[in-house]
Amino acid sequence: MSILVVTGTGTGVGKTVVTAALAALARARGAAVAVVKPAQTGVADGESGDVDEVIRLAGVSTTFELARFPAPLPPAAAARASGRPPVSQARAAELISELAESNRLVVVEGTGGLLDRYDDDGATVADLARTLRAQVLVVARPGGDTVNHTALTLEALAHRGLDLAGIVIGRWPVRPGLAECGSVADLEMLAARPLAGALPEGAGSLGGGREFTEVARLGLGVTLGGSFDPAGFRDHHSL
Repeated sequence: MSILVVTGTGTGVGKTVVTAALAALARARGAAVAVVKPAQTGVADGESGDVDEVIRLAGVSTTFELARFPAPLPPAAAARASGRPPVSQARAAELISELAESNRLVVVEGTGGLLDRYDDDGATVADLARTLRAQVLVVARPGGDTVNHTALTLEALAHRGLDLAGIVIGRWPVRPGLAECGSVADLEMLAARPLAGALPEGAGSLGGGREFTEVARLGLGVTLGGSFDPAGFRDHHSL
């Protein structure tokens, strides 16, 4: 059994598609997989959320969304704005641990970044990962300020004694520019290891099933169940 916490360097970096890719590859191997989203924010009741996207793309059936807050804010603030109880980290950890007993892989998708708070007591995605003794996969955006944001995320991981599973670029553009290509070597330097993957921009708009699973296989590294070649990617794209 294995628990993997997916976090990001911020919002909109592609965490949900990476979560779906992990689940799709696990299913392709015949492994039992569960996906847990402790807090869904910025989505109204009755609307399709991140878990629904994972179901559509990966076909996984064991999924849990533990709390939903319509306000597009970090979970603790979104709970206050919505007048709803915050996520219980203890309940989330208990459920995830139970799922790990009957599933080969449990993927936990965080909200926002590593230190976004679930409640007003300060419980964060990092705290949940530490409670679960889970590895953390960091999803980063290419180019721009990604090096600074990724460095801060990795420092926070190391400070809390958390184990890094790798860095995945969540949305690699079809026509990368200088900023995107210039970030590849820096991200690998920060992680002190090759990239764990790079999923193409627009992967989330694909149909599910074999089409998405093949994209997942090509976009995630061997340690994550795919065949992504970090050396080839670096040679082709980095400056």
